[in-house]
Amino acid sequence: MSRKLCRNRIFGKSDRADFMDCVGCRLVKLSRSDKIREIFVLLQPKTTMPIPPEHFETIAIRTQAAQSQHREHSVPLYLTSSFTFEDAEQARALFADEQPGNIYSRFSNPNNEEFIEKLCLLEGTEDGVATATGMAAMYLSIAAFVRTGDHVVASRSLFGSTHQILTQLLPRWGITHTYVDADQPEQFEQAIQPNTKMIFIETPSNPAIDIIDIAWLAKLAEDHNILLNVDNCFATPYLQNPARLGAHLVTHSATKFIDGQGRVLGGAVLGRKDLIKEVRFMARHTGPSLSPFNAWILSKSLETIAVRMEKHCQNAWELAQFLEKQPLVSLVKYPSLLSHPQHALAKRQMKRGGALVSFELKGGVEAARRFLNQMQLISFSSNLGDTRTIATHPTTTTHSKLTEEERLQVGITPGLIRISVGLEHIEDIKKDIAQAML
Repeated sequence: MSRKLCRNRIFGKSDRADFMDCVGCRLVKLSRSDKIREIFVLLQPKTTMPIPPEHFETIAIRTQAAQSQHREHSVPLYLTSSFTFEDAEQARALFADEQPGNIYSRFSNPNNEEFIEKLCLLEGTEDGVATATGMAAMYLSIAAFVRTGDHVVASRSLFGSTHQILTQLLPRWGITHTYVDADQPEQFEQAIQPNTKMIFIETPSNPAIDIIDIAWLAKLAEDHNILLNVDNCFATPYLQNPARLGAHLVTHSATKFIDGQGRVLGGAVLGRKDLIKEVRFMARHTGPSLSPFNAWILSKSLETIAVRMEKHCQNAWELAQFLEKQPLVSLVKYPSLLSHPQHALAKRQMKRGGALVSFELKGGVEAARRFLNQMQLISFSSNLGDTRTIATHPTTTTHSKLTEEERLQVGITPGLIRISVGLEHIEDIKKDIAQAML
């Protein structure tokens, strides 16, 4: 048999008697890291010495769905709701999970699989599930593992909708939670109860830019036999890998820096194969599916995430230093600044400081409104992770559903502005901020 990839992984077909001998089908038995190395070797021209990819950038670019008979260089879009069966036996085997292959795009599609393959390799996880939005990922990553009477420990500084899941939705089914302050790590162990099933954190947090020690918390979770779930949206796989630090689950809003251009929605839950099996079951039967088109966009976007994040981080670093010198600014939060309370931890845990900068304007809400209304270049939006720099006022937008007391507990003051630093020239960004403060 020739050493070329068959199309079973793409079209859900098998070669029947030759199924286990087919190189393409044999890949399903390998781990994800071994699988990508095998694919890389098989796709090399015979005249060259195959070099398995070892570096982030190469993995992000060269991880692709198997080539079809058309020999395309760029992976095509698989815009189909369903897939056909060769015969009755194959249909039975696919539904019985005895044979790999695609059945229905609600839970299986080549574009989605490629996107997840990349993320798993970049994050260092065994398996994953792609979702329609980041919040679908957050919900699934919690709901798949808790039942009535269970308890969740969470860092207090969370995205507003994640806060609503914990405080408004899960209590409907008798699931309780306890919040912990990120700057008081001893509270995590104090908050654990006999019925605690999960610790959920966001680091860096949104919008307070708090940092939590993932490796330390992973050890605590292991000691108490509970799951550690880390929202890695703001660091991205390029800057931080929670699973390699001991986290059991890693969640992403791919809408943000993974897409990077404000075009599509998407999310992902990554982790050990046995854990993702639970997430996949819930996703398959509740339907928060990522569309193949969005998966195709997000997989393509991962090809450039390394170069984008380097530029984002450099601009953010320069902007944070600039803001510290402004007389109307009373506080700047950015992990790479020596003034950040968890600066040493951030330096140890993250590759660079990230693309988010938060600062507090003197004068509260009125000063914030005046600043936002006077911006000329910077976008005013609730989103982040775009090529374009975006300013947000959490008090009146993303975290407006929290009470004032809840906002203050996580460092969201009336004058706090969150900047998602884009890829424009840094001098243009600084110029617009300076004139908006006049």
